[in-house]
Amino acid sequence: MGELLSSGLLNVASLMISLVILVVGLAIWFFVNRASSRTNEQIELLEALLDQQKRQNALLRRLCEANEPEQKDAPKEAVVEDKEDEDDFIRLVAER
Repeated sequence: MGELLSSGLLNVASLMISLVILVVGLAIWFFVNRASSRTNEQIELLEALLDQQKRQNALLRRLCEANEPEQKDAPKEAVVEDKEDEDDFIRLVAER
């Protein structure tokens, strides 16, 4: 009779241990799955931000290219005048 009770207790104990391991495993799976889904959402958001930044950069380049000819014309003339001034200055220096 003692053998029947002890074997029954062992079966119940092993069943309880199995259930505890199952619950712990499910809890771990839940948190890993939750972290994975949050990571995927963050990756999607970062990709959307990257797309928007690329579009903004393209628009800025277009704006800069549209404004460049007006800005470049004035400095080129100034540079040409500076070169002429340098030639005049060289003419003033006496040669040895």
